[in-house]
Amino acid sequence: MKSLTLRNLAPFFVLAVVAIAAIFIPSLPNFDDGKFNGADVAWILVATALVFLMTPGLAFFYGGMVHRKNVISTMIKSVVAAGVVSVLWVTVGYSLAFGDTVGGFIGNPMTHLFFKGVASGAPILQGATSSLTIPLLLFSLFQLMFAIITPGLVVGAVAERIKFSAYILFIVLFSLLVYAPLAHWTWHPMGFLFKMGVLDFAGGTVVHISAGCAALAGALVLKRRQSHIDHKEIPPANIPYVLIGTGLLWFGWFGFNAGSALGATTLSVSAFATTNTAAAAAGLSWMFFDVMRGKKPSVLGFCIGAVVGLVAITPGAGFVAIPQSIFIGFLAAIVSNIAVYYKSKSKLDDTLDVFPCHGIGGMVGMILTGVFATKNVNAAGADGLLYGGVTFFLTQLKGLAIVVAYSFTVSFAIFKFINFILPIRVSQEDELLGLDASQHNENYTQGTLLVQNGGEIKETLVED
Repeated sequence: MKSLTLRNLAPFFVLAVVAIAAIFIPSLPNFDDGKFNGADVAWILVATALVFLMTPGLAFFYGGMVHRKNVISTMIKSVVAAGVVSVLWVTVGYSLAFGDTVGGFIGNPMTHLFFKGVASGAPILQGATSSLTIPLLLFSLFQLMFAIITPGLVVGAVAERIKFSAYILFIVLFSLLVYAPLAHWTWHPMGFLFKMGVLDFAGGTVVHISAGCAALAGALVLKRRQSHIDHKEIPPANIPYVLIGTGLLWFGWFGFNAGSALGATTLSVSAFATTNTAAAAAGLSWMFFDVMRGKKPSVLGFCIGAVVGLVAITPGAGFVAIPQSIFIGFLAAIVSNIAVYYKSKSKLDDTLDVFPCHGIGGMVGMILTGVFATKNVNAAGADGLLYGGVTFFLTQLKGLAIVVAYSFTVSFAIFKFINFILPIRVSQEDELLGLDASQHNENYTQGTLLVQNGGEIKETLVED
């Protein structure tokens, strides 16, 4: 047994302190004045579960694309966010995002510390003009699922070389210093981007641009994998995993976008339709664009394109009409496809193209929301550039620039800080061995035959 060090003790000790402190939090009766809408409650409960399903879906999506020796380590880094962020959200994360505002920049951490007043409080946020039709607790749980998947998205950029312990610390710091402030700015009624008039229906800025910029920062700090330096092409471990992951993401995204209407309403139905349409158009656009350039139609191409379409429609899902969502998906896939191509020619080692797909896809979506948003779809929204809304379009661009600058700068500082206090990258030997074995002492064996020869286990690929 290895000797215990502060680095090994710290995670368990912190969790133990939180768990023991939770014992002494008083229990209060749930708030219920009989005014909640049963249909809205039922739909948002389902939507919350759908968004949660996206996290294991993302794990399959990423896990299928990396080298076989890094499948497990890549998948767990996405899934473990469900554990870390859930505890963090209840203790202080939700309060930072949706607590009483401090200058429009951050929530007061004491407002809902350990979910104080969430289950027992009236369903209204400070500065809101009307109450929610669902319990505040359900709203907080729905928002939790967004907070879980966002750091999980960054995994794809730093896969195959980042230490598991370092990534756990990244999840904590990113959630507190990047995600929570952006959620407050954008979705809290007193947030400064919200008051500025920036529209982000379901997370184009808060989730995808923030994750994409963090991915770029992480790739720069961790530098290149040896296989990237040697220009070795890494075959995907399991393309059916990518298909499964795409299906789960597409399915869960209906909760992600349509659930963001926060009720069983016609707006929710419209967001459901724009989500599906943009994903379909983007998947086809990516695949056909590849064919036009002389490639064969690719399973990976369609899957990646569909996810880019889902990313791009997210900020405008409840603000744009269904026909325009075709163009949003179509254009976003082409822009991201080109970005992936030029990234592949550079020295940037973003393992699974998180920045070109999620970062740039989210940016395209925010810009096109500024073009195609219409009050005919959502009276609470704005008219975009196509309908004469020049001021709103410029507001979207301003909000986009602020979020990109903040997300990248703070994420870069987080990765640098982590690297300062503990080595963020595995050793060259561990990278060669694979992170599944070196970080977790586990191996992905599907598609392989393990043969014992002279006491030594040898791994042989099984051909179908």
